[in-house]
Amino acid sequence: MHSKDIKPELPEQEVIIINKELSITEALFPVIILVGLLAYNIFIFGDSALGGSNQFILIIGAAVAAIVGFRNKVSYQQMMEEVGHNVKSTSGAILILLMVGALSGTWLLSGVIPSMIYYGLQILTPSIFLAASLVICSIVSLATGSSWSTSATVGIALIGIGQTMGINPGMTAGAVISGAYFGDKISPLSDTTNLASAMAGAELFDHIKYMLMTTVPSILVALVVFLIIGFNISATGSPDISDKLNAIDAAFNISPWLFLVPAVVIFLIIKKTQPLVALLAGALLGGIVAIIAQPEIVVKIAEGTTLDFNTAYKGVMKSLTTKTSIETTNPELNDLFSAKGMEGMLGTIWLILCAMVFGGVMDAIGALARISQALLNMFHTVFGLFASTVLSCLAINVTASDQYLALVIPGKMYKKAFQDKGLHPVNLSRTLEDTGTVTSVLVPWNTCGAYNAGVLGVPTVDYFIYAIFNWISPFMTLTVAALGIKIKQLKQ
Repeated sequence: MHSKDIKPELPEQEVIIINKELSITEALFPVIILVGLLAYNIFIFGDSALGGSNQFILIIGAAVAAIVGFRNKVSYQQMMEEVGHNVKSTSGAILILLMVGALSGTWLLSGVIPSMIYYGLQILTPSIFLAASLVICSIVSLATGSSWSTSATVGIALIGIGQTMGINPGMTAGAVISGAYFGDKISPLSDTTNLASAMAGAELFDHIKYMLMTTVPSILVALVVFLIIGFNISATGSPDISDKLNAIDAAFNISPWLFLVPAVVIFLIIKKTQPLVALLAGALLGGIVAIIAQPEIVVKIAEGTTLDFNTAYKGVMKSLTTKTSIETTNPELNDLFSAKGMEGMLGTIWLILCAMVFGGVMDAIGALARISQALLNMFHTVFGLFASTVLSCLAINVTASDQYLALVIPGKMYKKAFQDKGLHPVNLSRTLEDTGTVTSVLVPWNTCGAYNAGVLGVPTVDYFIYAIFNWISPFMTLTVAALGIKIKQLKQ
């Protein structure tokens, strides 16, 4: 998924705005300014740039784009209408983020996440942890069609397990994201899979079958790399985890029965329940289970003395909405057993809203269409057409900050070009997925990048290099195109 299922009407209603008076230099100018300012801002603030300064840089980028728009006879009202459309399109994603924050709070309070970590530490060893995380997330995402739900459930638990093993959170996040987007990309339940095939005019299962030629090699490369990294981690020695297990066991009532909570959420998603509904159900179920399984912790969070209706309500509500921390006898675990609830997602939501302002203005002035058209005109060979599509998807993910637009705009603009070259629609649909779907999570201000960084608690710059499947996929599709492997032609 991603924020998926959130705007299924997009293929029919999305309008590509073309401004013939806009030059390519003018279209690129706001992007150049934005990238330069963001680079400088990150240099100055480091990881703390996501605390607000990056958001303001996006507003500055939007202002620069607006000035370009005014020079090309685009009215303020037109820009605001497109910004409003973009912000509206993220409403589902914002609600999902809030529900993920609520869910993480009650799953900590109920002992679900501590139980996952407790049992995971005993099953997963450092040498196979990263590879196992990749496989686990691939299976869950393939079954649910949802990369976002995968990150919000098993992804959070795997980050915690990895931290207790002393594994770099960026590595774990990279494995989680690689697996989540692999399953998302080829699952028939995923709406980006359906969207890409629809935009290109390809049959869904033909599209999925054709994607396997690039998707399977990409995930195998990622798996091998994580195995190599894992073997090097194990060479440093296996850490003694008995103190951590004892600390978790002393702080929580650990039980495998608690796994029923995430099982219910995954079941609901498999049954095609809307992610927002499934996550809300998971958050509320976590609160109910917390009262039953961890009454002492609920009372402590509520700052009460005995468990009654008022303390139960207060304890669960605090875990849903604000920061809660549960101390153990092991100092290393104390930071891990801390959740920020819905409040913790506000920074990510702030980033998404500012990104939508920039993307909306860029779309309103016709810059997105102008950049894609310029790329299309640069290439005349079959390989050039594939390369142009890849670059367009990347450009839209960076400029429009939305995964959907990275599929819709290039999909609409390149469909006829592929037909004119005698290429079957699956060539376009696969290229859209190999780039538009999977690289969105690599852009910090894209909705996917902001979401995963917020949910997993790992900055995009930290997991970027380890999200191997995601950044290798565009190279894989270009390699296949350059070698002329299985370039399906239209039947004459």
